[in-house]
Amino acid sequence: MPLRVCNFSLLLTTPILMFRQTRPPDPDQDLVTRAQQGETRAFDALILKYGDRLYGLVYNMTSHKEDTHDLLQEIFARAYQSLGKFRGNSAFYTWIYQIAVNLTLNFLKKRKRRTSLSLNDMDSPVQQDPALIDTTHEANPEKQTNLNELQIKLNEAMRKLSDPHRMVVTMFDIQGMSHGEIAKVLNTSEGTIRSRLHYAHLQLQSALQDSWEERF
Repeated sequence: MPLRVCNFSLLLTTPILMFRQTRPPDPDQDLVTRAQQGETRAFDALILKYGDRLYGLVYNMTSHKEDTHDLLQEIFARAYQSLGKFRGNSAFYTWIYQIAVNLTLNFLKKRKRRTSLSLNDMDSPVQQDPALIDTTHEANPEKQTNLNELQIKLNEAMRKLSDPHRMVVTMFDIQGMSHGEIAKVLNTSEGTIRSRLHYAHLQLQSALQDSWEERF
């Protein structure tokens, strides 16, 4: 009987050891440590590494260049001020994205959504998508006009999404983040992310259906 109890104890503990997962080391840890020690060049290197992606995230949410630049300055300042509190419980990448998402969503809550935006003031990645670029359209004005209309409708459809839905579309479809990465940044489950994406894609598909059919 004691032997059986011992074996049962091993069965209880062994799976815990077998399935215990360790988070891979943060590739930014060295820069983070140096920045926490006061090395400003290390923090500048982190901003240089993630600045473009953060700009893309914020701009796709605000659709306004000046607001984006102002928000980025606030994001970088907040990250620098809070760097001493960063304990490495998540990757630095996740941590600074959380700061960007929270500040951007708070900003959007305080600002009334603009009802009209000039396309000249927009630099949406949608307009630079290689799938929408075809040099043969230059010789076909009618087809180019249809393509431009598709781009306009896609931008309009994106702006009509709710902030949470536009956020996940930006992070997943435009920035190429995985469901798991987005879930960590937004502090929610992957199931919630998948649900939001599914709903947002249905909304975009409905808004673009007529133009998409004309294109083909």
